[in-house]
Amino acid sequence: MIGTPIEVPEDFALSTVQREGERGRAWLATLPELVAELAGRWDCEPAGAPTHGQVGIVVPVRRRRDGAPAVLKVSFPHPGNVYEPDALALWSGRGAVRLYERDDARFAMLLERAGAVPGADGGPGAGVGSLADVEDTDEAVTVAGRLARRLAVPAPAGLPRMSSLVGEWECELRDEERELGSPLPARVVAAAIGTVRELGGDQPDTLIHGDLHFTNVLRSQREPWLAIDPKGYVGDPAYDSITLLRARFEPLLTAPDPRAAALRRLAVFADAAEVDRERARRWAQARAVTAAHWGLRHGDPAWLVKATEALAEALT
Repeated sequence: MIGTPIEVPEDFALSTVQREGERGRAWLATLPELVAELAGRWDCEPAGAPTHGQVGIVVPVRRRRDGAPAVLKVSFPHPGNVYEPDALALWSGRGAVRLYERDDARFAMLLERAGAVPGADGGPGAGVGSLADVEDTDEAVTVAGRLARRLAVPAPAGLPRMSSLVGEWECELRDEERELGSPLPARVVAAAIGTVRELGGDQPDTLIHGDLHFTNVLRSQREPWLAIDPKGYVGDPAYDSITLLRARFEPLLTAPDPRAAALRRLAVFADAAEVDRERARRWAQARAVTAAHWGLRHGDPAWLVKATEALAEALT
């Protein structure tokens, strides 16, 4: 057991309660004891201060039996995290962090440590960062594309096929557009619906990351770069193109020709990932429409919504 319970980061606790209400508050109350129980069961000792993402807390630890640096990740029960351990188990360390232990009922995992861990004990991966720290955008996008290609492996049964969701996606696009008062030109939404209809059912049976942005690719000693936080989707690797555009909006939207700048970055990704450039463009456009709708619905900052809308128009 960890002798001293962890201190849950204040901003993580606040955002969890704001998003999840009383369920989030009740889960947070159990979190220090849950982390202590899991660390004891998996024979780990603390090795740094907790960090967090949007829905999960990450505690740096060290395995007692072999001294290996690791992280204990516990997420709020959330649909987007259900298949994460399945994807990591299938990759088995090939292009992604290794999965050492899992407790699916608790949405908890013990994972290989990679990237920077503030306050950690200097083990492998400590003190380095993610693709977000790479200043050369072409280099970062190329790394992500090559990683996407490696992660696109044949998928087993039981993982969610995106091809089965296309009917739902089309309905959502139409409903959101109507309920939000048509914030985007009709031709932009029509293009997104066309992509869902034409490409949604025509997807390979491959495992993809599903959320491959720069901060989800960490520097590592075992391999140069390792992916974290996969969604475990099955479908088209070109689906991941949008996250590499939204990661650095400003250079695209302030370029003399925003469309040409966006298409150039998509081409860098597509060539590295060995996917069709046009499919990458169409998925990015459709997902930009969806992201703009989501941002309006859920109160994203106005600048982010406007930037996403501009990207959707530029790619139409």
